[in-house]
Amino acid sequence: MHAFDVLGDPVRRRILELLAGGELSSGEVAAVIRAEFGISQPAVSQHLKVLRDNGFATVRADGTRRLYVVNPAPLREIDAWLDHFRGFWEQRLDALATELARGKRSRRTTMPSEPPERDEHP
Repeated sequence: MHAFDVLGDPVRRRILELLAGGELSSGEVAAVIRAEFGISQPAVSQHLKVLRDNGFATVRADGTRRLYVVNPAPLREIDAWLDHFRGFWEQRLDALATELARGKRSRRTTMPSEPPERDEHP
């Protein structure tokens, strides 16, 4: 399965977000995912299996518990691939920041420093 196929699923992306906070048991992951997505524990287990089989998560046994954690290697590969495109949005973000700065300067020069006096007659 291609990395973007794995990450294309919102449940798997959410699981990775949870695991990014540190090691979690499969039960802890399942509880959050069931509450947020309304899917069964076996379905959550299948998503964990996809993440594990494709290298995005690793698991270790702790007695009867299975503890999952993010494996950063495939994420670094995706980041490297995205580097080819990063310049596109960085240019646009730079242009947006310039436009925002121009807008602020324009508002400062057109706005009066004190509010206009009110006519007190009704």
